[in-house]
Amino acid sequence: MSLLSERLKNYREELKKTDKKWTQQYVAEKIGVARVTYTAYERGTKTPPLDIINQIADLFDIDTDYLHGRTDDPIKGVDEELKELLNDPQTDLMFNNWKNMSDEERREVLDTIEYLHFKRKKGKK
Repeated sequence: MSLLSERLKNYREELKKTDKKWTQQYVAEKIGVARVTYTAYERGTKTPPLDIINQIADLFDIDTDYLHGRTDDPIKGVDEELKELLNDPQTDLMFNNWKNMSDEERREVLDTIEYLHFKRKKGKK
């Protein structure tokens, strides 16, 4: 079984845990192939063409790179820079504190960020 076939099966089965409609038949109908064809994709006995992989990724709302094994993160459209930012402890600290701030404190933080942005822009001229 290939990584692609494993991920197709595992991701569909995860979706099925929250909504029973995610059968092989359902996916096959949505992407326009026979159920036996989609079953072959999950078993790894047949490799889906690129256009079908794209349709599956769109249907599952996941990144094609995840299906191809280029990333272990199925989240679609999150670039590496954003992932790094979200995993930064200082960013996490800021967002966790943000939840506990009053509206006035939040406004002060935003004002400070706007000031620093303005100052940096002014310095580049």
